[in-house]
Amino acid sequence: MKRTVFPFTAIVGQEKIKKALILNAINPSIGGVLIKGDRGTGKTTAVRALADLLPEIEIVENSPFNADENSYKEFELYKANDKKLTDEIKLVKTPMNVVELPLGATEDRVVGSLDIEKALHMGIKALEPGLLAQANNNILYIDEINLLDDNLVDILLDAAAYGVNIIEREGISISHPSKFILIGTMNPEEGELRGQLSDRIGLEIEVEGILDVEDRILIMQRREEFEKDPIAFNKKFEKEVKKLQNRIIKARNILENIEINTVFLEIIARITLELGAEGHRSDIAILKTAKTIASFNEHMEVQNNDLEEAVFLVLGDDNLLFQRIQKIKREIEKREEDLKKSKLESIEESLQESLQDKLGEINQKLDINLNNEKEEIQDEDKSNDEHLDLSDSISKKTSFVDDSDFKAKDDLESKINEGKQLENFNEIETEERKFDIKKSS
Repeated sequence: MKRTVFPFTAIVGQEKIKKALILNAINPSIGGVLIKGDRGTGKTTAVRALADLLPEIEIVENSPFNADENSYKEFELYKANDKKLTDEIKLVKTPMNVVELPLGATEDRVVGSLDIEKALHMGIKALEPGLLAQANNNILYIDEINLLDDNLVDILLDAAAYGVNIIEREGISISHPSKFILIGTMNPEEGELRGQLSDRIGLEIEVEGILDVEDRILIMQRREEFEKDPIAFNKKFEKEVKKLQNRIIKARNILENIEINTVFLEIIARITLELGAEGHRSDIAILKTAKTIASFNEHMEVQNNDLEEAVFLVLGDDNLLFQRIQKIKREIEKREEDLKKSKLESIEESLQESLQDKLGEINQKLDINLNNEKEEIQDEDKSNDEHLDLSDSISKKTSFVDDSDFKAKDDLESKINEGKQLENFNEIETEERKFDIKKSS
């Protein structure tokens, strides 16, 4: 039979409570929720409705630890039921439960116990699981958590930090997984929460009664309708519940891929430092919450609104806090602008230097080319002068005088001067003239 729990989406107002619960359902590593407020503000109703909203979990059948298959093998939990690893493992789906931890609970009731007599006589580890075993993969709800015994607080801190519960009795020890969504409620008027536990819880929400008259009327009407016919009332909000459930499942699937830029990381670090936060848990909680909000809003990268909401959920809603965030943003933006301007100026100077170097190289190459061309022209002129064909000029000069007559006359005079006697010659013919020569007596 389906549980008749007031639907999560039918809760009027209290948006901070609902958002904090949803975020922890998406990402339990946030560390749980501490809800501070007066009685009768719908805290318990919201917690129970969350369990009904979330999808079913898959666990090993008849496991007293609500263990999934991996932890069942890792912690050897099959031995508690006298089984072996090779035995068939059957998995079943079951709704998530809200496990309540009462203020008067004993340590054995919370941690679990071992049957020492059975362990000593039969040689087996007989375990009686406690509330931490039941809370594994479920919701652990502690009302008036600020009134919880200090010893139980220490046990919760260890289980929440390591996700493991260890039972030790008379030298016998057994451990089992204990991963749960921790939700605590408290009335600040009844005392403050122990510092160590408050530090471990991721989100702290302060709530008050709804003051809007119309909303208060709607609360009464819905509550009355639910009590008259719970099944019909749940049917009325079934589509809204299913839509929100699918949104949570989708957010779980994309959570690992969410990115956040370094500017937002700096904002987180600076805001926690300015507020004097001890350690680094606040920084980590804001980071995880911001990414989870982004996944719920289907943003693959953390946006400005995602970050602001995360800061308010972890550190509290305060106008001064908002002003601090804005101031840090402006300082970072100014620094980024100055850095960008400085880089642009540096790039411009570098380009100018590079341009001047290129122009120098081009001018140098042009000068070299011009000098080479001048030298080539001079060499060509000189070569033309040296290789000028003088035969043409000589032929032009000698073409005006025919020296053949002078050669013939020179030969004749040479023979006469040598005293040679010319006989039987009346004349000597040249090419153009004839010379008469008479014999001397």
